[in-house]
Amino acid sequence: MKYLDEFQNPELAGRLLDDIRSTVTRPWALMEVCGGQTHTIIRHGIDQLLPDQVELIHGPGCPVCVTPLEVIDKALEIASRTDVIFCSFGDMLRVPGTDRDLFQVRSRGGDVRVVYSPLDALKIAQQNPHREVVFFGIGFETTAPPNAMTVYQARRLGIPNFSLLVSHVRVPPAIEAIMNAPDCRVQAFLAAGHVCSVMGMGEYPELAARFRVPIVVTGFEPLDILEGIRRTVRQLERGEHTVDNAYPRAVRSEGNPAARAMLADVFEVTDRSWRGIGTIPASGWRLSERYREYDAEHRFSVEGITTQEPAACRSGEVLQGFIKPHECEAFGTLCTPRSPLGATMVSSEGACAAYYLYRRLGTTPTPQEASPVV
Repeated sequence: MKYLDEFQNPELAGRLLDDIRSTVTRPWALMEVCGGQTHTIIRHGIDQLLPDQVELIHGPGCPVCVTPLEVIDKALEIASRTDVIFCSFGDMLRVPGTDRDLFQVRSRGGDVRVVYSPLDALKIAQQNPHREVVFFGIGFETTAPPNAMTVYQARRLGIPNFSLLVSHVRVPPAIEAIMNAPDCRVQAFLAAGHVCSVMGMGEYPELAARFRVPIVVTGFEPLDILEGIRRTVRQLERGEHTVDNAYPRAVRSEGNPAARAMLADVFEVTDRSWRGIGTIPASGWRLSERYREYDAEHRFSVEGITTQEPAACRSGEVLQGFIKPHECEAFGTLCTPRSPLGATMVSSEGACAAYYLYRRLGTTPTPQEASPVV
């Protein structure tokens, strides 16, 4: 299949669904670990087309959503300084901090700019040598390599007024934390294909064997996800727990060696706090000692900020798969995209945003409303 619309073919989707229905004999709970996959699932009604025995649990796969509140507040503090040009991708500007967001900082005079690449921020630093330029580097293994490359370039080109506010997280430790939770119901994982396209699949076999869970690397279109579910259900029914690549057009077992080498040079593994979840050991990256001078936290001395989540926000439970978004009392009332309590409502990959956007308000749609095709 070469073209995008072929990955949304209703006839092929029907065949995959028939295969899943004929295979499943008992209840299974699968977790997708990617916010993009969550939006595809909700947009196309995939979870409602599956047999009742197959439950999809939405995991902590939204990079904006898991960026901890204290890091958001550090960004707000840095962006408020008159000598700083603060650069970020657009989806971070409406993420609420303790008492404001980056849009509000900009409305009060802060120089906050939306860029489309960290290299854009580096160019701004070259053009403004008398001002500090900070790029907000968040995300999973997918966005970490270009951020690492930008810091590498800043050092190579001798651009001293550029720095990176780092909040990068890693998927395998998150899977381990989920499986170690005492009330975990997850029996299998749909792994994010773009993460594995960078890092490969080398970290997953040990997790699959230790926790006896299938891990199937999956893409992002409806047929990608249905094929991932089909392979996962087959493994579960057979009592197998292996790593399977259902996204071979983008993922190789070794990943991207050049990107991995850049990550190993610029970053080092560290413990990271996940918003609404807490600290997960060895679950993130920070700048290595060789590049520490480009670390915005150290440069602007904002390491000591502490915060507390809004009591009404249950995004942490959503991110861990304990509840669905519409089961939160604030969903759609106190918390909406216009006035979000947490990042899961405002991010383009957040589960709460998906449920709100596609009107998944807790009611069961008719079969005509649930379709895996645009």
